Amino acid sequence: MARWNPWHGCHKLSEGCRNCYVYRIDGQHGRDSSDVRKTADFDLPVRMGRGRRYKIAAGETVYTCFSSDFFVEEADEWRPEAWEMIRRRSDLRFFLITKRIDRLAGCVPDDWGNGYSHVTLGCTIETQDRADYRMPIYRDAPIRHKIVICEPLLEAVDLSPWLGSWCEEVIVGGESGPEARVCRWQWVIDLRRQCMERGVAFRFKQTGALFERDGKLYRIPRRLQQSQAGKAGIDLF
Repeated sequence: MARWNPWHGCHKLSEGCRNCYVYRIDGQHGRDSSDVRKTADFDLPVRMGRGRRYKIAAGETVYTCFSSDFFVEEADEWRPEAWEMIRRRSDLRFFLITKRIDRLAGCVPDDWGNGYSHVTLGCTIETQDRADYRMPIYRDAPIRHKIVICEPLLEAVDLSPWLGSWCEEVIVGGESGPEARVCRWQWVIDLRRQCMERGVAFRFKQTGALFERDGKLYRIPRRLQQSQAGKAGIDLF
């Protein structure tokens, strides 16, 4: 696994951005997260090490732009070069997540077609409002590999009008951090039911810091949020 943040910083766009971890971490160091800047790792996918070998070895999954949004407007001038590096490294698997799926059409390279086979482009859905807006766009978008990311899940969400074979997986998780909002077991279970009925894989990734089940509210340390979700044993493959 490798991480590649070609640029850093973003603008809060929807309710799921309110307690953004990037803003929280930057704030601890006196940095302004709304200042979008190209990073020193911009060329990481094509960077060579000793023996003229790529520093990121073939076959790796590259988690891309997790300290920004790949489609943030300020990165428009840098994105074509980033796409070229992605195209060049077809021996890697790139994983991106966006809240700006409505910008996809104007931000892909000319040879994108139905998407690059080595790129998974996930779309974040946090509330029903964002599902109603983003899911029709995402379902119909030319992307080879699609994963819906319901994280942070902030309310009950009905994805059933859009779910189908086009979606490879739905990932669900609560919100982390000191200001985390509650995630409820019933919301998670209902999304699992929707996925089961439509033959879509489902993964309960993390509980979040505040998790409610059977009328009880639990405060869960960050180090246990993924393991506690795993213990629920409700993933579908």
